Amino acid sequence: MNVRVAVAGAAGRMGREVVRAVIGDGETELVAAVDRLEQGQDAGELAGVARAGVAVTEDLAAAIAAARPEVLVDFTRAEAAYENALVALGAGVSPVIGTTGMSAEQLDGLRAKAAATGVGAVVAPNFALGAVLMMMFAAQAARYLPEVEIIELHHNAKVDAPSGTAVKTAQMIQETRAAARIARPTEEIKIAGSRGGDLDGIHIHSVRLPGFVAHQEVIFGGQGQTLSIRHDSTDRTSFMPGVLMAVKKVRVHKNLVYGLENLLD
Repeated sequence: MNVRVAVAGAAGRMGREVVRAVIGDGETELVAAVDRLEQGQDAGELAGVARAGVAVTEDLAAAIAAARPEVLVDFTRAEAAYENALVALGAGVSPVIGTTGMSAEQLDGLRAKAAATGVGAVVAPNFALGAVLMMMFAAQAARYLPEVEIIELHHNAKVDAPSGTAVKTAQMIQETRAAARIARPTEEIKIAGSRGGDLDGIHIHSVRLPGFVAHQEVIFGGQGQTLSIRHDSTDRTSFMPGVLMAVKKVRVHKNLVYGLENLLD
């Protein structure tokens, strides 16, 4: 039986990509599409595929009540995605969230709501399987090469910096990072911010320029050597296999799952 899916932000670039992926997959069914824009438009036609028979509507709660989805996929902005997820969890619908920029307090709120309702939820900073592997490899490398910096590059429309992927990578590195540190002279910073942000001793550098989609390089330095682990998403379709994986696995869980790596076999 196909998983019944609703898409929030269905008129946006990522929302349209999700609609195409859901319609094109043999194990998922698009049953609702929500957005403030393009209301009344067929979600399939809006996404550039065949007519889906699902019109874009504005009211998420009403759409859930009418269409009875099992999963809500949301790539809107952090505040909207948080509120949407609370509505979904309250209705017994599992949110799958790719929005970055959520605060620790918002994640804690979703964690508490999922636990209270017994409804599974997934929040992932990055749904590209290659990016998830990059983070896992970086965490493994940090056991042996603790000196590390992160450079992340995204399109100029991305509003949060550093990216959720960079933050998650740094967190995973800290869980395995060796204790040894090289001695550094006192740094003389000529321009504020030139060394990037500092998350628990890991410098993160953010680039925002047209032409990029989502890219990250994790650079390790050691005695007489460097190691670079890089991932590049050159098209938004790179996120869709991970999204579909989460859609199909989220209902098995009864709590919040943070990070796609926790769904990998």
